[in-house]
Amino acid sequence: MDNKILDFRINYKKIKIFDEFNTNDVRFPIVLSSPHAGNVFPKEFLQNSALTEHELRASEDCFVTELVRPASDAGMPLISLNLPRTFVDVNRDKIEMDETMFFNAPKNSEINSRRCRVGLGVLHRVVYQNKNIYDGLLSFDEAKERIKNVYDPYHKRLKQLVDRCVRKFGYCFLIDCHSMPSMICNIMNESKQLDFCICNLFDESCPQEVSQKLFQELENKSFRVEFNRPYSGAFITFNYCQPRKNIYTLQIEVNRNIYMDEQSYQKNTNFQKVSSDISQAIIHLGNFLLDFKK
Repeated sequence: MDNKILDFRINYKKIKIFDEFNTNDVRFPIVLSSPHAGNVFPKEFLQNSALTEHELRASEDCFVTELVRPASDAGMPLISLNLPRTFVDVNRDKIEMDETMFFNAPKNSEINSRRCRVGLGVLHRVVYQNKNIYDGLLSFDEAKERIKNVYDPYHKRLKQLVDRCVRKFGYCFLIDCHSMPSMICNIMNESKQLDFCICNLFDESCPQEVSQKLFQELENKSFRVEFNRPYSGAFITFNYCQPRKNIYTLQIEVNRNIYMDEQSYQKNTNFQKVSSDISQAIIHLGNFLLDFKK
């Protein structure tokens, strides 16, 4: 990245920040979140990116919202960010910014770049395989607008859905839905590919019997499932977990290779089966949870 200045602004007036599904017919104490499946690219962002839209989509959790829609339709609210995580990553703390990305970053600000060393803060510096998104420096004022117009509305609505679930059932289980590149799974060098990772902050974000129930439901469908390998959970899993308020969290990761072509970003022939299997597992978990707190 050189000292080129990229001083642009996004027109948010015609952008729908997120979609939500089945927020009224709530039958289970589960809220579903899909923060990384968005692929609505603001034109100003694309015009100032050093990468193509195809390259930027390498970080996308393609089709994850669609994968879990049947579970939502059965009686669970689902919120899905429409903008890409390469634009704003709502699964990070809003202060996780790399000050070296900006030509006018304020001194003594609340920026915390400790977790941005690999370029994956709330505003990504790189995409998968370490390609730089920008060939110049951004405006910190524009970054704050991304937080105001995208990050904050998503979390405000997610919190509302969680709180409403607690009011109705007395408790809530938030499931944050993601996908993982098959390359990450293959690195583990084991005989059978990893299909799902259930992340519970090493049993800190959710009662063990609940995590185990989801594990068993997926394993019963002949998937290989692991706890906290290769991921243990991120910002949403950690930040929304409040056991004293009866709010618990899980993060679920699905190997992209089992439902899509990772090069063309197209569904494969197994998509509908994988979607059905995931959704049935979540619905069965929902039925389990209705009795869990009695």
